[in-house]
Amino acid sequence: MTPTPSLSELLSLIDERSAALRAAVDAAGALDVPVPGCPDWSLRELTIHLGEVQRFWSVVVADADPDGAPSHDRIPDPEPLGDLLTWSAESTRLLLDALTQAGPDRPCWTWWGPSGAPMTAAAVARHQVQEAAVHAFDAQEAIGKPEPLPSAAAIDGVAEFVQVGLGSEGAWPHDPARIAFAAAEGSSWPVELSAEGVRLDPTGGAAPLATVRAPASDLVLALYRRIPLDRVQVDGDRAVVERLLAWGDTE
Repeated sequence: MTPTPSLSELLSLIDERSAALRAAVDAAGALDVPVPGCPDWSLRELTIHLGEVQRFWSVVVADADPDGAPSHDRIPDPEPLGDLLTWSAESTRLLLDALTQAGPDRPCWTWWGPSGAPMTAAAVARHQVQEAAVHAFDAQEAIGKPEPLPSAAAIDGVAEFVQVGLGSEGAWPHDPARIAFAAAEGSSWPVELSAEGVRLDPTGGAAPLATVRAPASDLVLALYRRIPLDRVQVDGDRAVVERLLAWGDTE
């Protein structure tokens, strides 16, 4: 396991990956290009989705209210009225400004509630890195030029997915199990699956039933179901990995 990136590092990654999405959309030359990773969306809809998400979380972070999410009517310009990419860039700026002003420890509402991740501005930033990184990959794939996620985003992305995407799902509905994810870059993440939920467990324990090995980018993309499991190496019980991916399937 590796340390979570600092807030400044997270903000740089959000900025960079959001810009990468816009670059891919701009290169497409048309907004109606379908997005393979989000089959019901075009590039226009993908761009609007990320912009709406960033605008929503900018208000959440600014509110600093752990007890509830803001109403939709408080989100500034949730639909683009002018140039789509200009609106998208402004969406990213609003989010980055809110996170910068908040600092890492400001409490705020989060949809993951009590889980392996705190309800703070830094945790929001950490998740927004993955939101922007995976959707930038979606946009690049739509124009036939998919690129690996940057190493810093991908290496933290495995732990973030476990702590937030899986950690918020509640009790593991199958037999208890232990899985390990091992990145080619050298990091590894042992994961405990039980009636108490899914959690990172780096302290030891039983040998994993399965170990999933790949570059960190491919591990994240497999967890988000952007690439098939056949693209990564699975040693041991493949069925338990398939159950985990199906259970944690998320956009």
